[in-house]
Amino acid sequence: MSEPIVLVKNLLKSYRRGSEIIPVLEDISFAIDRGDFLALMGPSGSGKSTLLNLLAGIDYPDSGEIIVGGIDISALSETQLSMWRALNVGFIFQFYNLIPVLTAFENVELPLLLSPLSRKQRRSHVEAALEIVNLMDRLNHYPSELSGGQQQRVAIARAIVSDPSIIVADEPTGDLDRASAVDILELMSNLNREFSKTIIMVTHDPRAAKRARSIMYLDKGTLKDAPAESAF
Repeated sequence: MSEPIVLVKNLLKSYRRGSEIIPVLEDISFAIDRGDFLALMGPSGSGKSTLLNLLAGIDYPDSGEIIVGGIDISALSETQLSMWRALNVGFIFQFYNLIPVLTAFENVELPLLLSPLSRKQRRSHVEAALEIVNLMDRLNHYPSELSGGQQQRVAIARAIVSDPSIIVADEPTGDLDRASAVDILELMSNLNREFSKTIIMVTHDPRAAKRARSIMYLDKGTLKDAPAESAF
C-alpha cells in the first residue's frame, strides 16, 4: 500500500489578538491518500480554511508536522516553501482570483511564467489545461466576458496547468448558481477520477461534499465524527 500523500502529525495553530491567544487547531493528526478527493466540512470558525492554508504551504503551524509527498513543509524556510508551493499546489478559490486585464489564456499561463519552459511549451501546457475544462473557444476572452462558471473553469485550468501534486479548493462553488456549481463539481470529480488528482476541498454544502471520496469534519479546531447533515 502506498504512503499517503499528506500526513499531519499533532498539528497546532493559534492566532494572537492583542494580548489574547486564540486557538484555531488543536492537536490534529490525519492522513490523506494519494488520489483522494477529500471534503473538509465544519461550521464557520471551525478552522477549515486555516487547515487548508497550512496544507497548501500558505501559513506555518505553531507546532506539529505537515508532510506532503515525503517533504515536511512545516520545516521549510519561506523561500523554500514558496518554491515548493509553486511546484506542488494548485489553488481554486471561491471568487476565482483571475486578473481582469489578462485573457483566459494569460491567466492560466501565470503559474508557468517563472518555470524553465519555453514559450512554445507553455502554450502547449495552457492549451491542454483549457481543453480539459472545455474552454478552448474562450482562450482569448477576458474575465468580464465570461460567466461565473466559465471563470471558475479558467481558475481550475490555472490550478492544473503545472501538474501539481495536490489541488486545494476553498468553497469553489460558493459564488455559483446551482447549474454552474454542478458543472464545476463534475469537472473536479473528473480530474480526480480520470487524472488521479488529489483534491482537498473546503465546503459548507453537503451536496458538494457528496462528490468527494471521503469527508472530514472540523469543529472548534478538532476532528469530529460525522454530525447530523442539518448542522451544516
